[in-house]
Amino acid sequence: MNRRSFISIGGASLLASGINLAQANQEESRSSAPDHLSDFDFVFFTDTHIQPELDAAKRCAMCFDKLRTSGADFAIQGGDHVFDGTKTKVERAEALWDLYAMTEKTLQMPVHHVIGNHDLVGIYEQSGLSLEDPREGKRAYRQRVGDTYYSFDHKGYHFIVLDSIQPTADRQWEAIIDQEQIAWLAADLAKLHPGTPIVVAVHCPLTTGAMAYSAHDMSKPPKYQQAFVSNAYQVIALLEKHNVLVVLQGHIHINETVTFKGIPFVTCGAVCGDWWRGSHWGTPEGYTTVSLRDGKASWRYETYGFKTISPRND
Repeated sequence: MNRRSFISIGGASLLASGINLAQANQEESRSSAPDHLSDFDFVFFTDTHIQPELDAAKRCAMCFDKLRTSGADFAIQGGDHVFDGTKTKVERAEALWDLYAMTEKTLQMPVHHVIGNHDLVGIYEQSGLSLEDPREGKRAYRQRVGDTYYSFDHKGYHFIVLDSIQPTADRQWEAIIDQEQIAWLAADLAKLHPGTPIVVAVHCPLTTGAMAYSAHDMSKPPKYQQAFVSNAYQVIALLEKHNVLVVLQGHIHINETVTFKGIPFVTCGAVCGDWWRGSHWGTPEGYTTVSLRDGKASWRYETYGFKTISPRND
């Protein structure tokens, strides 16, 4: 399956204008570039959380209409395509994935995908789905979309997509990069020519300051870390040895950049904002445009004119 063009709707099978707001202070990353690079833009859009309610599909298509005319070479979807696969009955999950597939077709550009926590199917017991069901967990995603982690190259730049969502034995999930994936990442990086510029995409942040200013009670640690990758130190120890221009992250629905070990970790705002009910922590609905020029990366956050029909923050 070619993950760049999302699989067409699979019937009953789940396996199936201008800039309104630009980030005022564009960020620019470090570089040590090989000689064979070509300049281009791509878009990182994340947390579409598509659903039939709240006019979500129409507004998601509105965002895609703008992206289609952006001149970008391709897009990366940062996870949480649908809302929600984890708890709902499998029939609803199937309908959500069909709705997303139909809507993404309007993009008319290659799309690479990152798995998000809401993209897993029936992992919570309340879904009623058996653990042995071929549609449970990541099985449907792999059959419909493709691998949950992988890498690809484009015009001299190396892109790495990570899977930060791991189901647990007690039918929960944890934000962690499993050890098999860590070994794969080390091997993938080892194959690169020294100085190759790298872009990483992941759903749950490797590094974020969000919990420091969250209104949630952080005094009691959760059973499983679900806000950021719990073993990010292992991943960063590998990345810091290479020419990583930027790490693009989703999940938190905010626009934030944290620089650590010389690497910018950019958490990007959500297409759905506050789950289609307005802005989230002051970040409006939108996506991120990344420009790669001469081995350097810059990025800006853009909105697309969304207006919620059920505001709670605006």
